[in-house]
Amino acid sequence: MPERPVRPRRSELATPASNEKMFAKAAASGADLVFLDLEDACAPAEREAARGKAGAALRDLDWGRTTRAIRMNGVDTRWAYGDVIEVLTIAREALDVIIVPKVRRARDVWWVDVLLTQLEATLGLEHRVGLEVLIEETEGLENVGEIARASDRLEAIIFGVGDFSASQGARVDGNFDPVVDYPGDMWHYARARVVVAARSAGVDAIDAPFPNYRDPDAYRLVCDRAAAMGYVGKWAIHPSQVGIANEAFAPTPEDIERSRRIVEAYREAERSGKGATGLDGMLVDAAHLRHAATITATAELLGMTTGEPQ
Repeated sequence: MPERPVRPRRSELATPASNEKMFAKAAASGADLVFLDLEDACAPAEREAARGKAGAALRDLDWGRTTRAIRMNGVDTRWAYGDVIEVLTIAREALDVIIVPKVRRARDVWWVDVLLTQLEATLGLEHRVGLEVLIEETEGLENVGEIARASDRLEAIIFGVGDFSASQGARVDGNFDPVVDYPGDMWHYARARVVVAARSAGVDAIDAPFPNYRDPDAYRLVCDRAAAMGYVGKWAIHPSQVGIANEAFAPTPEDIERSRRIVEAYREAERSGKGATGLDGMLVDAAHLRHAATITATAELLGMTTGEPQ
């Protein structure tokens, strides 16, 4: 089984594939991943023409270290196979990831995997395209465990709260609504189930977009909440959200330093024949060591050798 690439995913910036004027700004945004959207951000009449624009932009622009992606149309639409074939044929090695929307069952992921395998062989590509999937239907959430293990191309699972709200028949669309008196996050169950399924399968969990890009404080709050749950990143629908997500999902210099001290304290306890010790008035045991290892791995992935993300 091929080893999954490990990529930063603190911010995933959505950009309409039909709007060429936005491509250069997206490439320079500093997002960990940019996806050119052939689905909801494109009018149906523009979707086929947008494929060529997306493929050329992925191939020709300087994306730096940004992961290059598209969001294809759902496998139950007439555009799906053409999205994959045309964009990959044009972009070739410049396409890193395909995001598959409205995934309901493992077979949806399998369909894209098989198409990619055949196309990569036909084009003679050694570069292997990864997959991310959107859970935005109640059926998808019900089957998220099998979806998470449907393909060794799968790198991340994304919670799509907008369509999920509609699928559930909810009376709000997943954003803050002061009129609705609901105790806590209405979508906590769905978010928790997605992150558990993702972690169990060894893939990343990405949180839903937050449409009000004019409210950076609210966006930072929902980023922090998602990070606390174990999500590694969040969608951005405007370049102004990218920096907020990049900061929220990165460990701070204080986090990194404390992780180092936790490891040192635990190893010293081990040498003394103890299974736990104390640090700054707090218990340090094997579970804390696992948390420290996660922070250290994230810091290394982001190149934070000096405590600042690169």
